[in-house]
Amino acid sequence: MDSRAAARLGSASLAAIAAASLAGCVGGPPEVRGTQDDPFVLTGVRELTQVAQLTGPGAVNDTERAGVAGTDLGSMINLGDRTYFLFGDTFGERDPDSYGGQGGFWRSNVSAWTTDADPADGISFAGWAPADGLGLAEALVEGDHDANDGTGEVTKIPTYGFAVEDTLYLSYMSVTHWGDAGKWDANYARLARSTDRGASWTPIDVQWPGDSNFVQIAVAPAREDGVDRLYIWGIPAGRFGGVALMRVAMTREAVEDIQAYEYFTGLDAAGRPNWSSDPARATLVVEGTIGELSVMWSDYLDRWIMTYSDAGNAYIREGLTPWGAWGDALELVPGSEYPGLYSPYLNPRYVANGGRTIYFTLSLWGPYNVFWFSADLVKAG
Repeated sequence: MDSRAAARLGSASLAAIAAASLAGCVGGPPEVRGTQDDPFVLTGVRELTQVAQLTGPGAVNDTERAGVAGTDLGSMINLGDRTYFLFGDTFGERDPDSYGGQGGFWRSNVSAWTTDADPADGISFAGWAPADGLGLAEALVEGDHDANDGTGEVTKIPTYGFAVEDTLYLSYMSVTHWGDAGKWDANYARLARSTDRGASWTPIDVQWPGDSNFVQIAVAPAREDGVDRLYIWGIPAGRFGGVALMRVAMTREAVEDIQAYEYFTGLDAAGRPNWSSDPARATLVVEGTIGELSVMWSDYLDRWIMTYSDAGNAYIREGLTPWGAWGDALELVPGSEYPGLYSPYLNPRYVANGGRTIYFTLSLWGPYNVFWFSADLVKAG
């Protein structure tokens, strides 16, 4: 664990934080507006702070009691007053000197939930979903745990999730081979749903091929032309591809119909987005080597923001619309100070100071656990 953890942010009233954190949720999804010619306003971040450790030995949560001694990722889903944290390969037994993802009592994925609305001192978990009768975290959709030789399935990794009405949806990838650092191969990406607040999960027949650009995703709602939709940014398996975009109407019927998804194929002569039902026609909205990504609307910037990892650092970009233009990559967390970092995940529920302060999860490979960070956005003017 990095011994240079910064001091926690000063305390703030629960009511103020709750009001700020829910600001992005009031009144429904944000409107898609703006043009490719609007100016970029994000110039960087400051006051980067490691607020707390969320999982593992020494964390603010006693996750070892739930059989979670080591885990990673931590993307989030909001449903009502609950927020679900989606974790990847999870180990209940780990040697204190272990490095990276290893150990006993292996589950491919687990999820903790919380109603904690104050992100300033970390997030306190209220329970695990699903969990067994002893309170041990169970897998949402268990992997096969075959040999790592590319012939079967090693694990199922949750890449993101979202809620529609009272239903939770999980996107996960079936990994067939872990290769060199940042490289892996997938069988497919698929959705699962829960209609009982995460107590049980069922895979559904919505799936993308393992060689597609939608193996790992980030999801955010928005309203365009009077229709509430989910915008879904996707990258291939691994951390060496760019970002493509698809959308689907924000209804259970549409989400569960693979034919209802539309893929961004570029702009017409008037600068309007073109969409296709053919995922093979999807074009990139962000070039580069993008690792685990997250996207949300920023009320403070009046822009979209995207976070991800690349070459050992975490970055943030500003977007004028879901399809761009997207600004230059700005360093969010330096790998030189936090070696082995990856998967910086945002949540519009966890912001403060009018959205200027963002909170996010970040995984560190060495301790193989999930940490809680904050940073202040800096905008021009």
